[in-house]
This record gives sequence, structure tokens and C-alpha cells, in this order.
Amino acid sequence: MAMFTSQLFRIFNLFTIIAILFIQLNNCVCMASQIINGTLGGGFSAGVATWYDSPTGPGSGGACGFENDVAYAPYNGMTAAGNRNIFQSGKGCGVCYQVKCTKATNSLCSENPVTVTVTNECPGTCNNEAFHFDLSGIAFGALANPGQADPMRKLGRIDIEYQRVQCTYSNIGIQFKIDKGSNVNYLAFAIEFVNGDGDIGSAAISSSNSNGWLSMKQSWGATWSVGIPEGVSGPYSVKVTTIESQKTAIANNVIPANWSKGQNYRSNVNV
Repeated sequence: MAMFTSQLFRIFNLFTIIAILFIQLNNCVCMASQIINGTLGGGFSAGVATWYDSPTGPGSGGACGFENDVAYAPYNGMTAAGNRNIFQSGKGCGVCYQVKCTKATNSLCSENPVTVTVTNECPGTCNNEAFHFDLSGIAFGALANPGQADPMRKLGRIDIEYQRVQCTYSNIGIQFKIDKGSNVNYLAFAIEFVNGDGDIGSAAISSSNSNGWLSMKQSWGATWSVGIPEGVSGPYSVKVTTIESQKTAIANNVIPANWSKGQNYRSNVNV
């Protein structure tokens, strides 16, 4: 009888372990599907959108380091501040998404997707949902039927569908905005207008007297920085590699020796 009870107990423990593993596997699958929703070609998924700035404002490039560039081409105000899962500690800066809403949930919706670029972060309550886009006033209004942008904005918050897409900057090279904290011994810049993935996985600079490439570190947002060794000076070439596709572009001598803080330097290359 004791032997039978012992065997039964072992069988029960085995089933318990199997059940726990099954539950954990399901959780892994759920997490994986959320990650896939942020990758290229993942298809449309459910999310939430709000808006900020003025009703016809371009949003902000603050948390990515893009500053007022968001108001001008090629962004043209079609921007979004993303929550934690979208912003990804700055790795989501520059990533492009199509966003749309449907008449099934909102009669004001045109159902035509609009493309936005992540240029800022939406912290706090934006993280109450898995994927929350805080759109610029311009982008939020663009989801509406013609002539109904203002009624759409008055709703404040709507259900949307989103999908990550390739960024397409036709005939526009990668741009480098010099951070205002830069000096002769420390160079930092935000990287903008990256085709395809839109994101930055690594960056490096070199010059004629740098003895090869100097690896940069992500400081914040899309701003990357490097300490300049003694005796090294510009002009600087910049190498940028994206995260997902691992594509690389090299902008030769794009940052001049007499660079200025806050200045944009546009290259003639892209990934």
C-alpha cells in the first residue's frame, strides 16, 4: 500500500510539473506575440491612441533628441510619442508605424492608414496599455474623414490598429544633429532619417587621425556619443548599423572639423 501511495504521489508530481511548464509555455507565446507586433511585417495589431501638443502641432522630438526637426520635412509633423514597448529606452526612436482606426469602433475614422515616426516618449499612464501611441495633433486628425479632424481630436482617445513598416526617405540622406553638450573632447549627435528599420543598433566615427573606428554609445534616445582621444580631430565619418536588418551605411566626412552645437549635418547616403 505504501509503495502504491508513493508511486501515485510521483505520478501526481509529474502531472503538476507538466501543468506548470504548459502554463509557462503559454506565457512565453503571449510575450513572443507582443514582441512580434513590434517587428517589420507583423501585420496590424490592436492599440490605443491619444494626442498631445496643439491641435495642428507636430509633436516633439524631445526624448529622441530630434528637437524641432519634427515640424519639417520629411517628418512634417506626422510623429508619435511611444510608451515603453514602443520607445524601448530610445531604441524605438526613428521607427515608422502605420496607424489607422475603423468605422466599426468610430464613425469618424477614414480607415486609411497614416504613417508616423516615433520621435518622443509617452511615459506614465501610457504604459497602462501594451501599445499606446500619443500622436501629434496633426497625425491624430489625419485619422479622420475629410473635414472631421477637429471632432476626432475632441474624442481625445481612440482604439486603433497599428503595424511597423519600413521607413522611406526618398533621396534623403541620414542626418546628424550635434548635441549641445558636445565639446572638443566629447562628441554626441542624434541620428535621423534612417531608411528601412529606422532604428540604430550601433554607431562609430573615424577621422584621418583616429587610427580606425571609434565605437559610440547610446546616451539617450537616438543620441549617440564618444570620447575624443587627444590629437584626434575632424572631419568625421560616421558608420551607422540598424538593429533588425543589420544594414550599414557609412557617411564619409559628414561632420566637418569646425562643427557647431545644434547644427544638422546631412549625409548623401542611407541604408
